[in-house]
Amino acid sequence: MSFSDVFKSSFLENVAAVSIIDMVMAMLLAFGIGVFIFYVYKHTYQGVMYSSSFGVTLVALTMITTLIILAVTSNVVLSLGMVGALSIVRFRTAIKDPLDIAFLFWSIAAGIVLAAGMIPLVVFGSVLIGAMLLIFVNRKTYTRPYIAVLSCRNEEVEKDAYRILKENSEKICLKSKTVRKGMLELTYELRLKSEDTGFINKISEIGGVESAVLVTYNGEYM
Repeated sequence: MSFSDVFKSSFLENVAAVSIIDMVMAMLLAFGIGVFIFYVYKHTYQGVMYSSSFGVTLVALTMITTLIILAVTSNVVLSLGMVGALSIVRFRTAIKDPLDIAFLFWSIAAGIVLAAGMIPLVVFGSVLIGAMLLIFVNRKTYTRPYIAVLSCRNEEVEKDAYRILKENSEKICLKSKTVRKGMLELTYELRLKSEDTGFINKISEIGGVESAVLVTYNGEYM
C-alpha cells in the first residue's frame, strides 16, 4: 500500500458522480414543476379548509424524488441500498380526498421522470395533466348529491314534503324511514336540478314539519 492509498476514499470518489450543472438544472426544473403542481392543486381544491402545508409538500416531494433518483442513477450499488432504506418508511397520514393521491403520485412521477433526463416528457405530461385537472375538476355541475333529513308528524305532511323534493330534484331516493309515535323521520338522497336550495325553506314552513335539514353527501360522510 502506497502513501497515497491511505488518503483514498470511496466516499470522495462519488463527489463527481453527478456534475454540478446536472444537479443545478435538475433541482431547478424540479422546483418549477413542483410549483406548477402546487398551482394546479390550489386552483382545483374543492374543500373549505385549505391546507397550504400539503401544497408545499407537493413541491418538496418533487424535489426530493429528483434528488433520490439522481443519486440512484449514478451508482448501482447505491440504488440497491436505497431500495432497502426506503422500504422501511411508512406514512401514517390519512388521505381524505382521493384527488390528493393523484397529486402525490404526480409529484413522485414527475421527480422520477425528470431525474431520468426525460425533460420534454415531464414538461408535456405535467402541462397536459394540469390542464385536464383544471378543466374537469373546476367545471360547474349541479348533480352534486345531497341528503335531506325530514321530521314530520304524519303521512299527509310526508306527501307534501315529498312533492316539493321531487319538483326540485332530478333524482330522489328514500334511504331510510323511522316511525315513532306521532313522528316520522325520513332520509332522502337527492340530485338537484339547480343550485337553488330555497325549497328546503318551503318544506320547513309546511305545518307538521318539525325540522328539515339538507347536507351535501360525497358517499363517505355527511
